[in-house]
Amino acid sequence: MKPIRLVSGFLTVGLWTLVSRLMGFVRDIMIAAYLGTGPVAEAFLIAFSLPNMFRRFFAEGAFNMAFVPMFSKKFEAGEDAEKFANDAFTGLATVLIAFTVIAMAAMPWLVLAMASGFAGDERFDLAVDYGRIAFPYILFISLAALLSGVLNSIGRFTAAAAAPVLLNVLFIAGMVLGHALGWPVGDTLVWTVPLAGFAQMALVWYAAHKAGFTLRFTRPKFTPELKRLAIIAAPAALSGGVVQVNLLIGRQIASFFDGAVAWLSYADRLYQLPLGVVGIAIGVVLLPDLSRRLRGGDIDGSRDAFNRACEMSLALTIPAAVALMVIPVPLVQVLFERGAFGSDDTMNTAIAVAVYGLGLPAFVMQKTLQPLFFAREDTRRPFYIALASLAITATMAIGLAPFIGFIASAIATTLSAWVAVLILWIMSRPMGEAAQFDNRFKRRIWRIVLASLAMGAVLWFSYGSAAFFFGLPHIRYLALFILVMIGMVSYFLIGQLIGAFRIREFAGAFRRSR
Repeated sequence: MKPIRLVSGFLTVGLWTLVSRLMGFVRDIMIAAYLGTGPVAEAFLIAFSLPNMFRRFFAEGAFNMAFVPMFSKKFEAGEDAEKFANDAFTGLATVLIAFTVIAMAAMPWLVLAMASGFAGDERFDLAVDYGRIAFPYILFISLAALLSGVLNSIGRFTAAAAAPVLLNVLFIAGMVLGHALGWPVGDTLVWTVPLAGFAQMALVWYAAHKAGFTLRFTRPKFTPELKRLAIIAAPAALSGGVVQVNLLIGRQIASFFDGAVAWLSYADRLYQLPLGVVGIAIGVVLLPDLSRRLRGGDIDGSRDAFNRACEMSLALTIPAAVALMVIPVPLVQVLFERGAFGSDDTMNTAIAVAVYGLGLPAFVMQKTLQPLFFAREDTRRPFYIALASLAITATMAIGLAPFIGFIASAIATTLSAWVAVLILWIMSRPMGEAAQFDNRFKRRIWRIVLASLAMGAVLWFSYGSAAFFFGLPHIRYLALFILVMIGMVSYFLIGQLIGAFRIREFAGAFRRSR
């Protein structure tokens, strides 16, 4: 894949992810309006987070980090890649069916592990019931992730990137239909979860079938390739487990503060927008590309791909991070404050948004540094780094919570992300030229930071001059849109003027991505 095709693939995934995240905002705005931050909202959020937590083990996390490089190399070498993918599909489905049955039986213990603060009140029983309904989602979404890995490895990104849109479309449709028919909105939402997972799996299965890879459930066989896959995936699974323990610590702390689970969840949605559009897109495109280049001994190409991925991801996420730190209140106020979501909820969510914003570049850089290891089938060192991150998160979150409350979780998450990036960078140094920053990156990075800071000053002044309009119904939507456009235009103009990037590079790649 040439560098321009790398950027084109990134934009394809990024644009579809942007659509998904925007639809996710509409979904969360509706959830906030219908459910607020009350017991039903918190029970649903915990129930939905359970299959998504384990998804990091079986889907785009551990399994795919091992599967994609192996499949890419087989595909490039002309070996029987379809048989390998089908064996992996069957093996993953077999494990997940058994795991789902066990998890549904153990749901009360899983809910306690996620939110022990729910014990003894109505949220616990509701979360257990909701968890049992939602958990089969893990089966469908994990198989969908494997199929997406097949498509991404052969350079077909559209269907896999578009699939998550279905989840949000079905959530929105479910809430509208449930409200119109008088159904409990919380119940409607949770029954939509497994349905959405099946729809996503069906879409990417059909796309893989059209691409010549028809995967079917057959008799499970533990082949030598699957044994190697399991050996490589095991450290990544442990690493994913450590990451989930990090999140678990945050939710545990939040569950002891009324409304905090919802505040952190809504803040997570805001910073996940740029993280998903940029970080996930870079990770999806970069890993198979690096795997192919390293197999072919293309060191210069590997270095160029790595640097352009870092450059583009930081060019988009550093200004986003500055915006999240400078204008979190109007963002939360306009997007979420309505119905059961009040002004106190806005302020608490905005604090979390600003803290997560500080960590956004670190979250994205992890997505660009980790493929350097995974492309070499090295899943052990990322596991050790995740352990260090866990130690920091646990120490800070538990130690600070009695003094500063729920926000300790967000602070700990942000700090541990920066430490993880530092360690990943240090450990990648012995990899040679393929993992080095080139002169173009070094020349542009400080200009990107400068343009972002200048944009932040423009946003601060603009919001201060027009804060009144953000409290007015209907007008506030236009006010936020204008504020965001002012930020974007000022950033790209300043960045172009000082040489942080060339806008024509983005435009050319965009034309090729369509």
